[in-house]
Amino acid sequence: MKNIFIINGSHPFAHSGGKFNKTLYHTTIDYLESLDNYKVKSTFVGDPYEAKEEVEKFKWADIIIYHTPVWWFQIPFGFKEYLDVVFTEGHQNGIYRSDGRSRSNPNINYGTGGLMHGKKYILTTSWNAPKAAFTMEGEFFDQTSVDEGAMFGFHKMNKFTGMELLATYHFHDMEKNADVPLELKNYDTFLKSVLS
Repeated sequence: MKNIFIINGSHPFAHSGGKFNKTLYHTTIDYLESLDNYKVKSTFVGDPYEAKEEVEKFKWADIIIYHTPVWWFQIPFGFKEYLDVVFTEGHQNGIYRSDGRSRSNPNINYGTGGLMHGKKYILTTSWNAPKAAFTMEGEFFDQTSVDEGAMFGFHKMNKFTGMELLATYHFHDMEKNADVPLELKNYDTFLKSVLS
């Protein structure tokens, strides 16, 4: 039996209602709850939360699944606030002990003070940008992938805690040309391949 903690990092703001990520969040929960070998806890960062309870969810989980839209090439401000608050609450309480360095040799071992070793995470992102913006020569992202570009810091944050990346899945062109049924079908295939 594995414990999975699912986080919906979207929240309503301006013209973004967070509908797709809400659908993705519920799709993931429904899929995992239909199986016998997973226990599920979840958080929607747009709802009120208690930092200590969220830390306990991270400590409980074997796998964390993050769902987030990308706003201005970053995670939404409410999601960033959630991570800042919860991870700070987890200092010396299950998320991280320190930055890993010692005063005797402060130049080495930065990022090795995490307490979540053995845990894995999955990241999904949804973009207005088409996939070609990341892959085609001369296009906006200079042939830099989502994971090596905009989400590089997010991955390092998780590594800092000791977690290991299990997989990523990125949804592109979701505002102008989304085929949501097809996207969800492809996502279902992804879930089955990663969490079978």
